[in-house]
Amino acid sequence: MSAASKALSQGASKTTNNAMPRTAITPTRADNYPEWYQQVVDQADLAETSPVRGCMVIKPWGYGLWEQMQQKLDKRFKDTGHVNAYFPLLIPLRLLQKEADHVEGFAKECAVVTHHRLATDASGKLVPASPLEEPMVIRPTSETIIGEVYAGWVKSYRDLPILINQWANVFRWEMRTRLFLRTAEFLWQEGHTVHATAAEAQAETELMWQVYADFMQDCLAMPVFMGRKSANERFPGAVESYSLEAMMQDGKALQMGTSHNLGQNFSKSANIQFLDKDGQHKHAYTTSWGVSTRMVGGLIMAHGDDDGLILPPRIAPSQLVIIPVVRDAAGEDALLDHCSKLASQLGSLSYAGESVRVHLDKRDMRGGDKFWEWVKRGIPIRLEVGLREMEQGTVTLYRRDQGSKDRITLTHDQLAQQLPTMLQEIQDNLFARAKAYQQDRTYHITNRQEFEAIFAKGEDGVGSKPLGFAIAPWAGDGALEDALKKDFAVTVRCILTTPPPAGSRCAFTDQPAREMVVLAKSY
Repeated sequence: MSAASKALSQGASKTTNNAMPRTAITPTRADNYPEWYQQVVDQADLAETSPVRGCMVIKPWGYGLWEQMQQKLDKRFKDTGHVNAYFPLLIPLRLLQKEADHVEGFAKECAVVTHHRLATDASGKLVPASPLEEPMVIRPTSETIIGEVYAGWVKSYRDLPILINQWANVFRWEMRTRLFLRTAEFLWQEGHTVHATAAEAQAETELMWQVYADFMQDCLAMPVFMGRKSANERFPGAVESYSLEAMMQDGKALQMGTSHNLGQNFSKSANIQFLDKDGQHKHAYTTSWGVSTRMVGGLIMAHGDDDGLILPPRIAPSQLVIIPVVRDAAGEDALLDHCSKLASQLGSLSYAGESVRVHLDKRDMRGGDKFWEWVKRGIPIRLEVGLREMEQGTVTLYRRDQGSKDRITLTHDQLAQQLPTMLQEIQDNLFARAKAYQQDRTYHITNRQEFEAIFAKGEDGVGSKPLGFAIAPWAGDGALEDALKKDFAVTVRCILTTPPPAGSRCAFTDQPAREMVVLAKSY
């Protein structure tokens, strides 16, 4: 069995002789991957649909994940010289009209505010009453409004560079939604920088692209392919776009983040000009870069199994839960006091430069129910402590990256000594699993037949090879991309920085290959 097949079958193998599944999540990944994803979101208590169509309520455990992502990215941004600011949610329509190419990419997704007051009609119903002199668009992205502000800030080369990030929400009207992966409103960060030269803007674009890659590998335990976007897939208005593409356990790609070199396109429309050292007026060069709550969906699909979510320790809201197992009410107070002291002891330990995040689950409910709830939530380590463990000074420990019944017994001293190393082992193990899966499902192809073996469906509805990524020598163009998208729902996810081997021919046109591309179906 391949590494990928082993990863996908984990958890699903826990069956009886009658082949009845005994997993925490039903259906399994192999049975119905989209529904498995939805059930993980529900049963891990991450989010739910809201009364507002297309929008979600992010629940505390899901928002805790986003907070960890925010904190770790925010530190990286500030370590590279960036600062945070905030810009308006509403964008005057006239500003968007300055950027025809840019707006065209978002026009169908824009939500427009046209009135500023509610009144009561004859039937007592609230209705919009006062039309705005100018419609306002709820930001789908902020290049236009931020460019307008920057034009007032930038006068001289001494004002540059501007290195600003914004943590915000955006709104893009979506007809088909899936929690975290595609919703009308979502949370993100968007960096917007201004530079004096093209070289500085390019360096900034590549720097933040690499910052994202390091974060995804080190914190999310997710390997990514890095490359430029093709002209067809480039951010509207950008000179170059760079993306990070992760493989999900169904073989599809998820774009985890992007960094864009906008050249002078936005500075010319917004009139961001500065007086250089030679006394000449010049248009500045700008960049933008961002990641969003889509990364939570990526975590689920990259690491989860048929028992639910599995969280890398560095990003888990809590890294360890202590579950007091109360079977004798007479000893409950003493056990809870004992567990509270243990939580304080473990919380004083350090892992990855931070205090270990410990949660003591004191809820009045069955221990087995607590156990499975935390399994589904994906917490890296669970400790069970009963009266016997209290008397012996031990704990029963379960690791989420191992089988749900696999356990070890440790003394408090052993636990304190081993816990930081164990958390890192879990982090490394999850990355190694995801990397092995990615490598197992990445195919190096040289012709169309090999492409169709991956992406063309047979009579049984699947390809002759498991779905994954295809790396191909490429001399194609936008028309070929359009054809592959129409016929196979496959897109060029990115153009790799590695050049094609000498003498390579395009897998589709047989022309001399100019570059190597990653092809995949995507979310």
